[in-house]
Parts: sequence; structure tokens; C-alpha cells
Amino acid sequence: MPLSLRRGRVTAVVEASDDFVRLEVDGAPCVAYPLLTGAVEVGDDVVVNVQARELGLGSGGFDVLYANLTRGLDLRAEEGAHVMKLPYTPVQFARRHAEEDGPLDDGLARMPVVCCTLHSQVAPVCAALRGLRVAYVQLPGGALPVALSDAIRALKALDLLEVAIGAGACFGGDVDCVNVYSSLLFAAGRNVDAVVCSIGPGIVGTGTFFGHGGMAAADAVDAANRLGGTPILALRISTADARGRHSGLSHHTTAVLGLRGSLRVAWPAGLELDGESLPAGAETVDVSDWREACAGLPLDHMGRGPDDDPWFFAAAYAAGRLARLAAAR
Repeated sequence: MPLSLRRGRVTAVVEASDDFVRLEVDGAPCVAYPLLTGAVEVGDDVVVNVQARELGLGSGGFDVLYANLTRGLDLRAEEGAHVMKLPYTPVQFARRHAEEDGPLDDGLARMPVVCCTLHSQVAPVCAALRGLRVAYVQLPGGALPVALSDAIRALKALDLLEVAIGAGACFGGDVDCVNVYSSLLFAAGRNVDAVVCSIGPGIVGTGTFFGHGGMAAADAVDAANRLGGTPILALRISTADARGRHSGLSHHTTAVLGLRGSLRVAWPAGLELDGESLPAGAETVDVSDWREACAGLPLDHMGRGPDDDPWFFAAAYAAGRLARLAAAR
């Protein structure tokens, strides 16, 4: 399907920072990334991509600014950048990558790497790691711009994350890296205690066992193993999701578990699922304090909060707690 582009005028700027803008174009909600389009102001003549909103996609309730015709046509490439993001597409742009600034560490020295299949797991995982130095690696499989995540901004503001890294096609982190392997090695060079890997907000999904963005967690597990880390899978569990493939232990999780190499799995103490047994090798983890630890954090999963789907957040918190124990050894 071709690009669905429309020309319009900026009618409101709702929220603006150096890397992310929420705005309205002809009254319709829109987002912009100044890294790509330059600054945006009310009255600007712009072109927006409307396809996701027109298709009614679950994570596509807004348009995306494609070009600012008023002030965004003479932007220069980032100084010193030579590696292209989204190469040979209509939105290719050069972005400086961490690998261009010198050698990376050569291993992870058993550092825990929590691997999430959904972005909404990141906040409870980080809550369990409070007080430790934590890096976040965003993987392709959901939103590519790191700046889209309100959760990452909140976690950084609360000092629950030290650095955010855009891996592969993802961009706009504090630093970007070419792939998940170099992202993990860059994090190791920052002397963090743990790394949390996840796709960005939203997820690519087809309803098939392997055809979804959550498989990025399997890539992170493999990379952590090969680099000498300790991969820990955050289980996607729900007692409120009406869809059979996501009720109980989600098929996103079982797909990753089916490809498992060496990894650790945390099971939240107190949870019992009808007709389902614990994954092989799962370690039961106390999560009795998860609500207190997550208080004030952005907790939302498919429009459900901690009171609607508590075990979803408790299971992610369990993975963070297991990583915390691993980091202490």
C-alpha cells in the first residue's frame, strides 16, 4: 500500500520538547519528531501521514508529521553522522551511532538482561530495579522512535533509567546503536547493573504464533546469552484479556519460551492459572510489594490499569526482582 499523505496546517501545539511534539493538524491529533522535521509552530504548512489513523489501528489514533513545508526543508544531517536509519526509504536520515565513537566492551560479565515482549512491561520491571543503574534498549517490533514513549521519559525523570538506547531501526535514544548486540555492549561500558530490553509502544501483531513484534525478546535473549549475560524473560500474563491467545500465559511468551536457550524465568508468587502449569525452570518470586513499588508510575496495558489486570504488572515486576537478585551476586 502506498503512503497516505495529506497536506494541512498546524492548528495547535499541545506538548513540545526537543525530541517530541504532540500537535493538531486541521484539528486532528498528530505527533512530530523534531529530529526529523525540525521545530513545529502553529500555522505551519505541513504534510502528515494519515494511514494508521485511517485504518483504525489500535496504536494509530493519531497522524505523524511527515514534512514541515514552512521551516523543515533545509535541515542538515547530524554532525559526524554516517550511518543511516531507515535506509533507502523516503524518510532515511543519518544518525550518529555509539559504535562510531570508539570500541565497545567485549562481554556482559553475567549482567542481567530483562527481555520484555511488550513496552508496558518496562515500568514495573524498572520499579523492581529502583536504586540500581539501569539501561533501556528499544528493539524493533513496535514503535521505532524512542521519543514516543511517555513511560521512558517518566522513568528517566525519576532516575529509574540512566540511559535509553535505540537499537537497529529504532532511533532517538540518548544514543543509538546498530543492533541489539552492540547496544548491550555499549550498556556494559556504562557500568550499569542491569539492562531492560523491549519493543517500543504498540506492537506488530498478526494473530499467528511467531508473527508478532514480541519475538524481539527472543533476539535479546540470544544476544545476552552469546555475550555472556544473564537473560531473564518477563512473562506476559493476563487474567483480564478476553482473547484466548493472550488469556493466562500469552502465546507471545510461549513463542519465545519455545525457542529458549539458557534463560531465567520469574513467576509471581501467589498466581495460579486454571489448566496451566509453570514454565519449565520458572523461579517463584515474591511480588507482595509490587503495588507500592510501582506507585506513581505510568501503568497501562491495552487500556487496563493495575486494578484491572494486576497479574500482568506483577509478572513484569517479578522479572525485575529476579534481575535485581542476579545483579547482587
